[in-house]
This record gives sequence, structure tokens and C-alpha cells, in this order.
Amino acid sequence: MEKNPPPDKSDSFSKNFNRRIANLGSPRRTLDPAAAAADAKSDSEKLAADKDDDAFIEEPLSESDTLLIFEEVDRFLETLSNVGDDGSNVVHEIPSSVHSLSKMVDSMISRYSSNKYPAKLGKDPDRDSYFFEALGRIAKIAIKLSEFPTSAASIPSLNRTTTALQRAMSLLDEEFSALLKECKHREFDSKSDKKASKQSSFKTMSESTDQQNSTFPESSEPDSAREETFPSFSQETVSNMKRIAGTMISAGYEKECCMSYSFLRQSSFKGILNQLGYESISIDEIQKMQWETLQMEIDKWIAVVKKCSESLFPGEWKLCDSVFTDHPFISHTLFSNLTRAVVIKLLNFANAVVLTKRSAEKMFKLLDMYETIRDLIPTINGFPENCRTELISEAEGAKNGIGEAIVGIFYDLENSIKSDNAKIPVPGGAVHPLTRYIMNYLKYACEYKETLEQVFQFLDPKVEDDRPARMDENDDASPRKSQLAIQIAMVMELLDANLTMRSKLYRDPSLRYIFLMNNGRYIVQKIKGSCGITELMGDRWCRKRSTNLRQYHKNYQRETWSKVLQCLSHEGLLVNGKVSKPILKERFKSFNAMFDEIHKTQSSWVVSDEQLQSELRISVSAVMIPAYRSFVGRFKQHFDPGRQSEKYIKYQPEDIEGLIDDLFDGNTASMGRRRM
Repeated sequence: MEKNPPPDKSDSFSKNFNRRIANLGSPRRTLDPAAAAADAKSDSEKLAADKDDDAFIEEPLSESDTLLIFEEVDRFLETLSNVGDDGSNVVHEIPSSVHSLSKMVDSMISRYSSNKYPAKLGKDPDRDSYFFEALGRIAKIAIKLSEFPTSAASIPSLNRTTTALQRAMSLLDEEFSALLKECKHREFDSKSDKKASKQSSFKTMSESTDQQNSTFPESSEPDSAREETFPSFSQETVSNMKRIAGTMISAGYEKECCMSYSFLRQSSFKGILNQLGYESISIDEIQKMQWETLQMEIDKWIAVVKKCSESLFPGEWKLCDSVFTDHPFISHTLFSNLTRAVVIKLLNFANAVVLTKRSAEKMFKLLDMYETIRDLIPTINGFPENCRTELISEAEGAKNGIGEAIVGIFYDLENSIKSDNAKIPVPGGAVHPLTRYIMNYLKYACEYKETLEQVFQFLDPKVEDDRPARMDENDDASPRKSQLAIQIAMVMELLDANLTMRSKLYRDPSLRYIFLMNNGRYIVQKIKGSCGITELMGDRWCRKRSTNLRQYHKNYQRETWSKVLQCLSHEGLLVNGKVSKPILKERFKSFNAMFDEIHKTQSSWVVSDEQLQSELRISVSAVMIPAYRSFVGRFKQHFDPGRQSEKYIKYQPEDIEGLIDDLFDGNTASMGRRRM
């Protein structure tokens, strides 16, 4: 004799799932028991499920009758377990309690499904308990009977139990789906959870910038922000879903249960991403985006990845693990399938951004993305093992791709300095735009110091011999400099060389040193204002730049005022022991002409740093005022009072002091004041 085939799930059940996947909002049909009951038509008893349910719902059995049926069915199941021990493998007789159990299940299903009765699944715990107990037994009967050869006694009972079981599974599947849809999602705000990036964008040359037990890490959000967890199912709902899932899986309906859970959770997760403002964008669309638009998309992406890492993924795992506690392999598989799809989609965006044309202004957003993926990896490490390895590999690949782009952009900074070789000097010896750009860029870059050091160390591990020679000269007694420090030193060397070259565009040697002082001072101030640069380069390197600045100052004084001071020298004025009046007149004329020219010229020069401007004026006054006062005081008596004196002694000492205060104001016209 042939064995009975396992109880088939009706075609309507499978089609029902296919329809639901195609259209979540489509109306759901209940299982049609007619197909599974076709072989039982010869049986004189028609199942209640074949009739109008509302018209033929029987009164519920008493508790004692229900328990009696359960006891008889349990004994029969025990008998089935022992069949074969006596040499027989045929079921000769099916007790009436099996038929009663099928009728009882059908009646319960009709009550749960009927609009005329208020009793619904989850409303009456006692009734639900009996229902699930009955389902457990009827599932065991259907499975056990299918293991034996067919017989006249077993076929009708097998058909009845299978039909009742299919109806019950359809009801549970509907209830399971309804419970999954109950989740009331929080209104996520993509801005509220987003940590402000260190620098949203870098505006080039802008003056304004100068002013198997899977575990998850604890969320960094404060407790007040996590009072309502994701997803927001009540404990009762989770318990009901767990009970339904366990029953469906035990009855052989694992596939249907998983399909419902997977489809609805994926749909829910997609809705959350939409609430966060994130939508999938193709690689072509990203390539065509203007940078301003792409920046906004990157901000959304960062917020979504952080939200997934901090709450969505841990919450999804907690739900999946709670619903399928007794089935860890299923929970791991369902969670892995969901998160894999989301993570891959998010990483595809990062990979597409890396493919866009590189530019210096993009580096800071790329650093934000690098940090976001870096912080996501520990969360992925808590995923089930069956997807962990793949996703970590994908995340590391995306992170390294961004890192390579960052290093490439940083190297391009050198090229931007080398290629900026315009032969037009900056008016007045002011700070060059290239100096502002490079120093602001380095300052903002050093706000990401730790991240940049990680990137350079991993992607550009140069040997020690590659270090620039000047790094050893300026090195402290501290350990070897990092790759980032070496790179910054190279950039600064190139900038220094560029500024030295540009200073030679000025014909006036004094203006060359004003230019070098202005730019040197700007560099020193930026270094002092950036702890990151100071920490990277060391105090000795920073002090040497201040020393260079003082040397420029001395060179300026020598080039500008040494010849003027020679006019005030006493040497050569005495001829035969007496003051030579013609020589004295020539000295005053030379002094007046030279001072007027310096005042006229250097009043138009620019020293925007107030402290440097003050230091220059004070240093000039400290040399010129005493020398001029002494010279005038000693030799003005050799001129006749009145017109002759005024002709040669053009300025009083206090006039000189006032005129020196006009220097470096950037005035285009002379502000000289004559002695009244």
C-alpha cells in the first residue's frame, strides 16, 4: 500500500500569498476548503466550512467537553506513535474525537471570522488558549496520518483535519499580518538626530571663513529620546505574534509565516526611510547632480545611516528575535535578509558619490561619510553570522573607497599650489588668496584629525625614509610624525616656496618683506587657532615659523629705515671742527624727501592684522623718533629762525610720530601733515 502524501496546502493559500506580495493593499481571501475536501465528498458529513459560516456556527463546547476531546486526541496521538511496534503499520480505526476536534476548530474559526460575533482573536485569552491547543493537536494529527499508508479509515479524517488546518492557518496568517500592520511609527526627523558635521562645506577663498547571540552597541541617544522604541509594538502584540508564528511553523506553514513577516517588515522599513527623507537615487542621477544638491542628499544619507545604526537595526533585531525566539535560525535569516537589502542600498549611494568628479570642497562631506560608515561597522558586527561577513566586507570596501578619494583630494592640494603661479602681485603686499585658502582648508581638515590620520595610515603607509628632510629638522624628541603630519608639512613647504616666489614680483624690497610678514603672520595665527595643526606638527615647528616672521620684520626695518637713519647721523657734518651748513641742509633735504616717499608709498600698503600693524609702527617709532628728536634738537640752531628753518626742518618729532601712524593703512593717497 502507498503512503498518504503529506497534507498539501491548498492552491488558494499559495495564490493568496502571491497576490499579497504583488499588492499589499489588495483584499485578502480566506482559504477555500473545497479543493482539499474534494476526496471526502463521498463522506456523508459535509464540513461546516463548505456552508455559510454565519448560519451554521455551533454553540461553543463546554470546558469539560473540550478537555475530554483533548484527552482522547492525546491518547490517539500516543497510539499513532506506537503503531509499528506490534509489526503493523496501518491505522485501522480513527476515533470520533478526531472528527469532533476538526468540527470544534471549524466552529472556532467561523466565530473568529464572523461579523455577527464580537469574539476576535486576542480578545478572549481563555478562548484563544483552547484554540491554539486545538490547532497544535490537529496539526500533529494531520502530520501523523500522512506518515501512514492510505486506508478507508484514514482518508476522510485526513481530509477533514487538513481542511480545518488550512482554514486555521489562513486565519492566523491574516491575524499575523494585521498585528504587523499595527505598528505606529514615530515621525522621524532627519535633522533632529543628525550630529552637526564639523564643516558642512568649504567655501574656497572666502573671507567669511576667517571669521551567534547577536548584540548591538548601546545607543548614544539620551534615555529621554529613546522612550518610544522602534518598532513600537506593545508587549501583548509581540506575544501574540510569537504565539501565531510558533503555531504556523509547527504546523508546517513556516514559509507562509516568513513571507508575511518579511514582506510587511520590509514595507514598514521602507516607510521609515521615506519619513527620514531618504529615497533611492541612481548612479546616473548622482553623477549629474550639482554639488549643492548632492550635499543635501549626503546629509539625508548620513542621518539615515546613523538612525539605522543607533535605533532601527537594533529595534528590528529585537522584534525579530522576540517573535521567533524559539526559532533562532528563522529569526537570523529574516533579519539578515531585511538588513542586507537596506545596508547594500545605503552603501551603493556612498559608492556612487565616490565616482563623482573630485574637488577640494567635497573632502569634508566625504569625511563625514567615512566616519558614518566607520561607526556603522560595529553595529554590523552585531548582526547574525550568516550576513555579518558579507556586509562588513561591503562596508569596509565603501569606506576604503571614500578614504582613497579623500587622500586623492588632499594630494591635489599640492597640485593646486604648484599650478597657482600667476605673475600679478597682490596690491599693497596683502595676504594672498592662496594663503587664505590653504590655511583655512588645513584648519578645517584638522578638525577631522583623528579620522584623517586613520585614512592616511591605512591607505598611504609610507616608509620612514620618505619623510621630508625638513620634518627631521623641526622634529621634536617625540615619536615619528604621522602620515597626515608629513602631508601637511609638504603642503606648507610648497606654500612657503610659492610665497617666496611671489614676493619677488615686488620691485621694492621693503614691500617684499611686508608681503612675507602679512602672509607669515596669517599662517602663524591660523596655526595658533588650530589645536589640530599644533598637535600634528609639534611646538618646535610652530616656533620656527614665528622666528621666520621676526626675521622678516628685521629685514623690513633694514631695507626701509637704515638709509633714512643715515641722514640723521652726526658723522660727516663737521668740517674743520665746525658744522658744515651746506652738508646739514643736504641732510635735512634728503631726510624729508626719503621720509615723504616712504610715507606716501607705505601708507598705501596693507597690514590687516592689527597686532602686526601696531608692532611695525611701534618698532619704527622706537628707532626714528629718538634719532630725529636728537638730530633736530642739536642742529636746528644752525638755521635762521623763520623761513629758513621751516624750509629745512619740515617736521617736528611729534609730526613724525603721527605720520608713522599712517603707515600700512591701505590708503591710496598720502595723509602727510605739515608742521603748522
